[in-house]
Amino acid sequence: MGGGKIVGILIFVVVVVSAAGGGGENHQQQQQQKWWKWMSSTSAAVVNPVVSSSIVLPLYGNVYPLGYYYVQLNIGQPSRPFFLDPDTGSDLTWLQCDAPCVRCTTAPHPFYKPNNDLVPCKDPLCASLHPAGYKCESPEQCDYQVDYADGGSSLGVLLNDVFHFNMTSGARMIPRLSLGCGYDQLPGQSYHPLDGVLGLGRGKTSIVSQLHSKGVVQNVVGHCLSGRGGGFLFFGDEVYDSSRIVWTPMAHDRMKHYSAGSGELIFGGKGTGLKNLFVVFDSGSSFSYLNAHTYEGFISLLKKELNGKPLRETNDDYTLPLCWKGRRPFKTINDVKKYFKQFALSFGNGWKSKAHFEIPPESYLIISSKGSVCLGVLNGTEAGLQNVNLIGDISMQDKMVIYDNEKQAIGWTSANCDRPPKSSNMIM
Repeated sequence: MGGGKIVGILIFVVVVVSAAGGGGENHQQQQQQKWWKWMSSTSAAVVNPVVSSSIVLPLYGNVYPLGYYYVQLNIGQPSRPFFLDPDTGSDLTWLQCDAPCVRCTTAPHPFYKPNNDLVPCKDPLCASLHPAGYKCESPEQCDYQVDYADGGSSLGVLLNDVFHFNMTSGARMIPRLSLGCGYDQLPGQSYHPLDGVLGLGRGKTSIVSQLHSKGVVQNVVGHCLSGRGGGFLFFGDEVYDSSRIVWTPMAHDRMKHYSAGSGELIFGGKGTGLKNLFVVFDSGSSFSYLNAHTYEGFISLLKKELNGKPLRETNDDYTLPLCWKGRRPFKTINDVKKYFKQFALSFGNGWKSKAHFEIPPESYLIISSKGSVCLGVLNGTEAGLQNVNLIGDISMQDKMVIYDNEKQAIGWTSANCDRPPKSSNMIM
């Protein structure tokens, strides 16, 4: 899956963990005090107290021309690399699996070879993948099926295997986690050749939720996508300064998505009257989407602003639905961004001030291979998203975006995403 995928609701899987951290004695004592304070508010049973730490993973890829970002995870014993689509729009992590494979798509690595450590149907993780009252066809195993909004799907069985992580504390962690062995995949419209999906959603089966339940990291996931390609993904809260982040509460009535609730479209610093927009943050989608009514209003404002500018719509560039040509081919966004205004989504959910997610021209436009400038905001209703407005990768470039499931808040700030942080607060 990946890239332009508009993700439906996936389900996410797994983990078990033990780890230890390093550092100076005073630092360790402070960290452990912080950890114990946090753990006292949870019901998780933890075998070994661990130092508060995070996991940082490099990201590869880009919005254009590749069309997706991906992360490498090392899984199994012995460890083997797999490239996964990091997807905040879904929960289940799965790999294309030689079980044997009934239908699998082209992948960068040999298909994952499953072990015999099956997750039984009665396991709570399995129950979270199915509706209440689900009857197990095979009690000894947990079958799953995941469907995505672009028409793609994965069918398989849950099992446990070893994941290899390096913590920011310097410790190495080798937890045994649950993941999907996908032996029957159908590619969607926005298919990309990856080994599987890394589900990062809000569900209790997500990897970060599972790591948190074992006391390894705080239940926080975030990403920093570089507009120049690459970036980094992280689990835990040790890589940013919370006081320098713009925060807004997560919508409590939308538990299956990372949503900041009701937003308003701001164009060129002014209100548009386009309000009460249900907005979802989704790293599994390359582009951003507005519902039909909002999209039409946005296009109208955009075209009005471009009136008299040396740009004309082109019908011979099919990179995206709406493209413009100049007097000569454009080479970079810098050649053309002066003609376009910034827009923003404004959220006011009862906190002291409104939070503005600002989207400058370089975060909603691309330069195509033909030298046209194309709009990376699409009609979500036409794409099957109904009334959902979706912030995709293009609009999250050069920002650190944080999904804090502890505080039930979503945060963001401008950041240099080219270098993964090595320790707390380095990216600010």
